[in-house]
Amino acid sequence: MIGNIVAGIQDTFNPIPALNVEYLVIAGGGGGGKDWGGGGGAGGYRYGTSTTLTTSTNYTVKIGAGGAGGTSAGTSPSGASSIFATITSAGGGGAGGAHSYSGASGGSGGGGGYNGGSGGPGNTPSTTPSQGNNGGNSGGIQNAGGGGGAGGTGVAGSGGVSGNGGAGLTSSISGSSSSYAGGGGGGGYPAFTAGTATDGGGNGATGAGGTGNSATINTGGGGGGGGGGNGNGGDGGSGIIILKYPDYYSASFSGGVSQSTTTSSGYKISKITAAGISDTVSWT
Repeated sequence: MIGNIVAGIQDTFNPIPALNVEYLVIAGGGGGGKDWGGGGGAGGYRYGTSTTLTTSTNYTVKIGAGGAGGTSAGTSPSGASSIFATITSAGGGGAGGAHSYSGASGGSGGGGGYNGGSGGPGNTPSTTPSQGNNGGNSGGIQNAGGGGGAGGTGVAGSGGVSGNGGAGLTSSISGSSSSYAGGGGGGGYPAFTAGTATDGGGNGATGAGGTGNSATINTGGGGGGGGGGNGNGGDGGSGIIILKYPDYYSASFSGGVSQSTTTSSGYKISKITAAGISDTVSWT
């Protein structure tokens, strides 16, 4: 009887904290456009300070793949969505290719292709706060637009200069500062300037027929646009999910998940770099 009373007092003064999970969910970035193409849009960026979950319950985790760089006329493939529980980040919009193709909508929109292509709308579907920004327009001949990023709109092309990719955002959820979800730069041509990119996005190609730079994996960056003269676009970067939760709890992942978990200052941090639509996480 006395032991039960003591245990009850300990539970009262040292309660196990609620399962509040801080999350960062980033989708795959869009592919860069072909042949003086626009930059790919970054994958959607969604962050939450906490969400109360239930132990011994399976929650979906899925990492979105980046869209492939454009290899034919038109608009390149968009990235795929990433999912954690009820949170979905939309894939970045694929970029428009040469001859006025427009960028696609997505978490951030793809840039418009050479000769007047329009940038795709970002934050599609709409979330609050916004998960991304619009892609940049091509300002006419001799330039392409940059892809939108989580932290800024893709830059429009102007004159002989293609647009830079929109800035991404920085997060310290993993314990160190890292940047994610930058848009890809628009492609260039030998006598004209390609767009550049930051925060995981790929730079546009500078030479005739050059392939746009691919975005960094697990950043959700957009791929760089291909160079004029039939250059292919760069691939978008795959997404990532990072979960931070009290170290009282242990997470269990299904077999298709690639992840690493560290412990710091009373929290566990699980960084998930690959997971399919049927994969899950649960806590005990």
